[in-house]
Amino acid sequence: MNKVRSQQEEPKVPETKSSKRSGDAGTNPAGRIIKALNVFNLFNRESVVNYMPYVMFLVVLAMFYIWNTYTVEKTVREIDKTEKELKELRSEFITGKSELMYKSKLSEVANTIKNYGLKESTVAPKKIVIRKKKENSEE
Repeated sequence: MNKVRSQQEEPKVPETKSSKRSGDAGTNPAGRIIKALNVFNLFNRESVVNYMPYVMFLVVLAMFYIWNTYTVEKTVREIDKTEKELKELRSEFITGKSELMYKSKLSEVANTIKNYGLKESTVAPKKIVIRKKKENSEE
């Protein structure tokens, strides 16, 4: 048979100063804070134990959030570094390309080969054509 139990409140006995221990909540600053927070008797052992999995979940979630933030900041720094390096390499490429175009101009090549005793050819180049012989399959 099921019986409904009625909860009976125990009468509160006022504590005397002689019954308090030296490390009790009344003299300890942390104990006073906890006592001040426990105004409506919200924090008892059962409720703390019942909410412990949720609190642990929130702690793990907060740690994941912090880790994710640091990882994203690290990635952003790497992206900025790579973008700066890319700009530098792009400017080096453009500079090298412009130097190559300048040095490969006909007038610059002619000035460069004068130092080696070579002269620019005044005769137009001739195209060499090689003709392939066709083999007859009838023979």
